[in-house]
Amino acid sequence: MISAILLVIITIFLPPVGVFLIKGCGADVLINIALTILGYFPGHIHAFYLEYKYYHDQERMVQQTTAYNQPPGYGTVN
Repeated sequence: MISAILLVIITIFLPPVGVFLIKGCGADVLINIALTILGYFPGHIHAFYLEYKYYHDQERMVQQTTAYNQPPGYGTVN
């Protein structure tokens, strides 16, 4: 939770750095740099979208792994 808050604070000031921290050095960072140069708000929108997608995918992955670790209950088919 603290890391997410810190990432949002970093992204508010420097959107490409926030994208770099979640995606690494790749096409998304270059796209974000270009969007930030063209306008500060498009860079923010792109960065926050990537962060939302990143944390949403992590949450979905956690839910899937916990669903597989549940013991079979009444009415389940294995």
